[in-house]
Amino acid sequence: MVSLIATASAVCSDEIRSLDRFDFRQVVREAKGMVFPAVVFIKVLREDMQRGEKQTQEVSGSGVLITATGEVLSNWHVVDKATEVRCLLYDGRAYTAKVLGTDKDTDVSLLKLQMQPDEPALPFARFGDSTLLTEGDFVMAMGAPWGMSRSVSIGIVSCTKRFLPSASEYSIWIQTDAAISPGNSGGPLVNTAGEVVGLNTRGMMQGGDTGFTVPIEVASEVANQIRKYGKMDWSWTGLQLQPLKDFNRNVYFPYEEGVMVSETDPESPARRAGFEAGDRIIKVNGQRFDGITQEDLPTLRRRLGLLPKGQPVQIEVSRKGQSKIVEMTPREKGQVEGEQLACPRWDLTIKAINQFDNPDLYFQRKEGVFIYGIKYPGNAVASGLAQQDIIMKIDGKDVKTLADVKAMHQTAVANVASKHRAVLSVLRNGELRQLVLDFSRDFEKQ
Repeated sequence: MVSLIATASAVCSDEIRSLDRFDFRQVVREAKGMVFPAVVFIKVLREDMQRGEKQTQEVSGSGVLITATGEVLSNWHVVDKATEVRCLLYDGRAYTAKVLGTDKDTDVSLLKLQMQPDEPALPFARFGDSTLLTEGDFVMAMGAPWGMSRSVSIGIVSCTKRFLPSASEYSIWIQTDAAISPGNSGGPLVNTAGEVVGLNTRGMMQGGDTGFTVPIEVASEVANQIRKYGKMDWSWTGLQLQPLKDFNRNVYFPYEEGVMVSETDPESPARRAGFEAGDRIIKVNGQRFDGITQEDLPTLRRRLGLLPKGQPVQIEVSRKGQSKIVEMTPREKGQVEGEQLACPRWDLTIKAINQFDNPDLYFQRKEGVFIYGIKYPGNAVASGLAQQDIIMKIDGKDVKTLADVKAMHQTAVANVASKHRAVLSVLRNGELRQLVLDFSRDFEKQ
């Protein structure tokens, strides 16, 4: 009897395991089927000036349709500096796409397929709630790895709140072991309910089992701002925050609420409002503002970034044990990367200094330009010029903007037959130097 019971139990267990496997396969198929038709393969032609000249590159990435009228959510780095964007859909239809707006800070972009008015509605994906994810949940990464139109990989959520300080100040990341390879960028991370919970953005080149995605709540917030303003219109306060339990710095503050102010940026709204290092922010506009660990900081920075611009904000602060209200007026953050200019014959490219993209150079010169790329071989490198040199003067004339350089470059090249040298005053690591740029040789014709 015992043997019969054991045998029956084993058979039953095998059947349950078989049924579980069958059910899970069905779950995966159904979830995949709900989103896969909305996955978009993206090919981009873009301008690149990092090598000292204007070059056209072809890159590829992924996206996901989020409306029946052809809106596509993708990454900023997929379409950055794009001159042409082409999208291939699941059924083989191809469209050019317009970049409606991008946000470098969160690595999110919103595109619009150039469809005819009478075309039928397109399949699109539904958004889920990434805050409901827990470690161990199954997810699928969809996209076009290595330029191979589309694929799907499966894995689990490794971490729901991964803090990557160098990647984005406004976003916490979802970490997964579902394979995310080059080309998967911008594709959807999908839960077992067939909902998009993130945008695949970063993958480890070695191992292939560590990937990071932007939570869909962040990406959706950016998309809404782009629809409204044509860009991600962040507010800027200049507040530098430190968590109450700062493991990395081995600093632990004896408080249970609020977040510390570690510093304020020069000429920022926070500094003008009188914030001091060591202040503890308790509430912003009456709402609690708690940063216990470093994983809490991106959400707090995003809340600050979404404050109305030009409108005073009431911030409750604890300073040396005394509570007080500090009034601060955020301003528009503006561009987070400077414009670029190619200078043929000089064999270099120039970029405008930006306080967010080039803080070290901005510290030395608030308004100006620097050498972004050097062509090898070329006249600039032969003259001793180098990347990151801040250009102060050209032939004794002050340089502050790209327009200044453009005008001087055009004049110099037009008169190269009679004058083929220019004296550049540059600031390199805080030291002022004068270098003679001889552009008599035309490396394009050699």
